[in-house]
Amino acid sequence: MADDFAVPHRMIAVDGHKMNLYCSGKGPVTVVFDSPSGDAGWSWSKVQPDVARHARACVFDRPGMGFSELSKRPNTSENVVEDLHKLLAAAGEKAPYILVGNSLGGANVQVYAYRYPQEVKGLVLVEAEHEDETERADKASGGKIKAFYKMVSDQNKNCLAAAQKGFKPGSDEQAMCVGSAEDLGKIFGPKLGVAVAVSRGKASYWRANVDEYDAVDTSDAQLRKLRRPFGDLPIVVLTRGVSPYRIPDQPQSATNKAIEDANFAVQKEYLKLTTRGTQRVVEGAGHVIQAEKPQAVTDAVLEVLQQVKL
Repeated sequence: MADDFAVPHRMIAVDGHKMNLYCSGKGPVTVVFDSPSGDAGWSWSKVQPDVARHARACVFDRPGMGFSELSKRPNTSENVVEDLHKLLAAAGEKAPYILVGNSLGGANVQVYAYRYPQEVKGLVLVEAEHEDETERADKASGGKIKAFYKMVSDQNKNCLAAAQKGFKPGSDEQAMCVGSAEDLGKIFGPKLGVAVAVSRGKASYWRANVDEYDAVDTSDAQLRKLRRPFGDLPIVVLTRGVSPYRIPDQPQSATNKAIEDANFAVQKEYLKLTTRGTQRVVEGAGHVIQAEKPQAVTDAVLEVLQQVKL
């Protein structure tokens, strides 16, 4: 089914740029997925088809990602939510929604729930970005987290510069920024692997990625300004069981344990915002749980779906 994500589906104009939307399944509730920073709707290729057996299920590409055209503005949470709201309306996809988001997408779906509470009947927060997450993790790591984020930001900018010149086949820049279609095919499947490689080879993708990543502080501030309790909104929080920072085959360091403890604690805080919240640690999965343990995400969506009262 990964092949379904290897081509654009409904390209819908939103404020001067076209966005890709892919929906399947039927039901009175529509599940909408948003992806982590720098990723497209295909991030959910192992989850969306299973959810679509039980409900209407939609993935979309943020501007500049996947098959969506680049926007004139960065993908801050507020901008993404505005685009998504217009996209769903233009496509005729109707509320109520269950929103599912990983990482930055997790912050975006929270902003959507605050902006359009009458439309949202549940949330699944998959390692979702919290507005205080960076500060707490950086404090726990003794400043190492922000140093790592700066390294990623610098690498994104290097990839943008290389993409604007055009990646040379077989170059270090191509290997680092794009990867090979063959290697990506081992992760996504042959057809989707090619589509991912094509996307990552575009300057427009790296422009969107740089702007989106560098605007995370802005997105955090937007979420912080909106933050208030969700009332009795059903929320399932999925938290990683494997640290993305731990060195394989090495004992866990005190710094790594402090980072993971901080991550668990900040994720747990979502439970204070609802009377119907559950947190679950997904053993064997790192930050992108939908890729490593997709069934855990599907189960969480179905759990929230059962709690929705129309």
